[in-house]
Amino acid sequence: MTRAVLLFHLFCLVLLGASFPARAAMEIQVVGGSAKQIAVAMVPFQVAPGQPEPNLTQIVASDLERSGQFKLVSTSGTQQPVSPAQVAYGLWRDRGADAMLVGQVAALPGGRFEVRFHLLDVIKQTQLAAFSYKITDGQWRATAHRIADVVYEKLTGIPGAFGSRIAYVQKQGKRYELRVADADGQNPRTVVRSVEPVISPRFSPDGARIAYVSFEDKKPIVYVQSLRDGSRRKVAAFKGSNSAPAWAPGGQRLAVVLTRDEASQIYLINADGSGLSRLTRSGSIDTEPVFSPDGQSIYFTSDRGGSPQIYRVAASGGEAVRVSFSGSYNVSPSISPDGRHLAYISREDGRFSVKLQELASGQTRVLTDTARDESPSFAPNGQAVLYATVQGGRGVLGTVTMDGQTRARLSESGVDAREPAWGR
Repeated sequence: MTRAVLLFHLFCLVLLGASFPARAAMEIQVVGGSAKQIAVAMVPFQVAPGQPEPNLTQIVASDLERSGQFKLVSTSGTQQPVSPAQVAYGLWRDRGADAMLVGQVAALPGGRFEVRFHLLDVIKQTQLAAFSYKITDGQWRATAHRIADVVYEKLTGIPGAFGSRIAYVQKQGKRYELRVADADGQNPRTVVRSVEPVISPRFSPDGARIAYVSFEDKKPIVYVQSLRDGSRRKVAAFKGSNSAPAWAPGGQRLAVVLTRDEASQIYLINADGSGLSRLTRSGSIDTEPVFSPDGQSIYFTSDRGGSPQIYRVAASGGEAVRVSFSGSYNVSPSISPDGRHLAYISREDGRFSVKLQELASGQTRVLTDTARDESPSFAPNGQAVLYATVQGGRGVLGTVTMDGQTRARLSESGVDAREPAWGR
């Protein structure tokens, strides 16, 4: 059953818990790549005694490969420089490298490490970036993601998103968990533990809070929970159903879907639960709201035209305008950070796939080759879409680049993963 169906019916119960460390992380499989990739030679950093595994260059390489924008040049059988002065640029140019990364890790007192790295332009024989970080072993993976972000931005001109986080709901046996993890599925921790489904997690714009729906009081209630200390508050606990939270860009308000007056309608409410106001008045099912990046509009799913489609309404209220026209069933809108693209789930020939629509022209294209996709969510840099699908009879997470050429699967053995959201 797709997330859209879950949101339309919303029949689930939730038992909440505190934040728990997660025992396992996801495995990654990458398929495809951009037609024009940047060739990068990543020389393994000089290691320090007692440093964590895997090494930094392995994590950075995995990040870059997952983006589809880079191909890695083999560094075996040749010099292993740790600084720009040791680099023979002609050798690496002959190997086809456009850029290269060199560095080293040094042990510091108290179990800390100093990480130094240099990003070099092999063709121009110049340095593009150089940084030094003093870290603990607990900051190991975060530092690797930071390095990957530097490489990505310097070589593409676009900020990286490897240091961002994802949220998702997973099921193992009869247990459900709302997890927050690094963008590559590593370092997961459990925010909510349940014996019934949890749905609709959404990061706040600053990434410090997460909104979700709970049935712990025998009815659907929207909660906002701090990811720093685990504290939470009820934001929408009105009569009937309270569901589908979506953050406004400033993080001070949310859009929620309530049935307090009639069929599912969209309301605005402050993040502390005050200031409720009704936005839509269609008498149909209006659900799955999402704010535009400038906060001026809200995109949502509605069956007001007879079948589910995507509509847009001003955040101040007014007449809704239909946005999706390709196909008879389109749900679960997500807006790119630059406001130029709309991703949603489209049903065609019985297949539920992620579709991308350019809002200015209305042109659309299918990004995925799977048949049971749900819950698309843009990366913070707008260069990829996170979604859930079914593979081998169980739910897995996937990412796909905007050109549809590179797809990655994030999966954990023996569990179903659904309801993903990408945050800062």
